[in-house]
Amino acid sequence: MQKLPVVTQALRTPEARFADLPDFAYTPHYTEIGGLRVAHIDEGPRDAPIVLLMHGEPTWSFLYRKMIPVLVGAGYRVLAPDLVGFGRSDKPAKKSDYSYLNHVLWMKEWMQANDLRGITLFCQDWGSLVGLRMVAEAPDRFDRIVLANGGLPTGSEEVPHAFKIWRAFARFSPWFPIGRIVKTGCVGGLSPQEVAAYDAPFPSGRYAVAARTFPGFVPTSPKDPEHQNNQRAWELFKRWDKPFLTLFSNRDPVTRGGYKAWQKLVPGAQGQPHAITRNAGHFLQEDKGAEVALAIVAFMRGSPGPHQAPAGESAGSSL
Repeated sequence: MQKLPVVTQALRTPEARFADLPDFAYTPHYTEIGGLRVAHIDEGPRDAPIVLLMHGEPTWSFLYRKMIPVLVGAGYRVLAPDLVGFGRSDKPAKKSDYSYLNHVLWMKEWMQANDLRGITLFCQDWGSLVGLRMVAEAPDRFDRIVLANGGLPTGSEEVPHAFKIWRAFARFSPWFPIGRIVKTGCVGGLSPQEVAAYDAPFPSGRYAVAARTFPGFVPTSPKDPEHQNNQRAWELFKRWDKPFLTLFSNRDPVTRGGYKAWQKLVPGAQGQPHAITRNAGHFLQEDKGAEVALAIVAFMRGSPGPHQAPAGESAGSSL
């Protein structure tokens, strides 16, 4: 892997923007990575098995407010970082500072700096494009993977029409209302307060460079700069024999059916309790967060790996 990028100018969202967030009164923690401050939530017993919740585009760790209490209540330690350019994390001011590879480098370094091991990864959207690469770079740190509404495209796959529309909108639209964009990806919608919480990290368009550029980083051609890296990662997953679960939703036009390749090709996915989350859109954490969290708990208790899950009865799921 390459060295961390050198960022000479970054913005930091004022903390006042995060006042009075609905159902998200968690204390942020910060790690200095390559001169940038990366934020994360860290809840639950420090010595408990770790659940790492990776958000995508254009959300931040606020997305996991319905899942964190369930996972902590089950006895787990829960970490939810904000990707560079999102949430409370610093936001490089130059578009040239952002790339798919740079985000993998930043988050791998964050994981190592916090010495996370025995991880159960839950990843969705860009949380999977980055999170699955983190697994490929440091597989010994991970015990299990839960993939929801995401994937690891190499550029050789067919690009969904819905994604093409989204990519063009992110690139060309002069209007980019992030909170309302997240709302459109939820079957149940969002309250005005929740929409405002998704807008909070972005006081102006200068802060939203990452949100604007991320769709363009998804590999859509074999000529993409991350094509080979993602292909190499796929070769690892074709040998991955640790537990691997898919929890996609039924009302996401972008990732619909994306679980099939993982269930077919990943050894650790065989015989797992894969599920389709009903009446949930792209952001299933919003529509069915508690139910998804219960499914993760049941999965972890049913597949105790090298780092034993807390004792207790298996949690049920109403997925």
